[in-house]
Amino acid sequence: MGLKIQRSVLWFLVAGSVAFVVDVVVLTLLRDALGVYAARAVSFWLAATTTWLINRNISFAGRSATGSLLAEYLRYLGLMLGGGAVNLAVYSLLAWTFPQDPLWLLLYVAAGTLVAMTVNYLSMTRLLYRQRAEN
Repeated sequence: MGLKIQRSVLWFLVAGSVAFVVDVVVLTLLRDALGVYAARAVSFWLAATTTWLINRNISFAGRSATGSLLAEYLRYLGLMLGGGAVNLAVYSLLAWTFPQDPLWLLLYVAAGTLVAMTVNYLSMTRLLYRQRAEN
């Protein structure tokens, strides 16, 4: 694995770890007010925004996307919906099947996050922040 790829993978994992904390904290804070599913939707959106900020500025620095900043953000969120769908499906299945206590919800978020990471990384590197061929 080349140095640039290793760096992007490392920072992708850091971004995902930071977003995981955002995800869990927001979910925990909103769970009683919104319910476990609506709170999860909000926590996912905020976590995805967190990863976008880190990934565009650090993980994939030098691999700019085309278009305006808003267009890039919206494309990013659109691509994350694929991983998000996997993430939310795993979370929902576990939350529906098992206890909904905060510790268990944290584990369900972790499971969903781990399953979705590959989908998200591939969509970012293949579709949004493509490595430009060097001549």
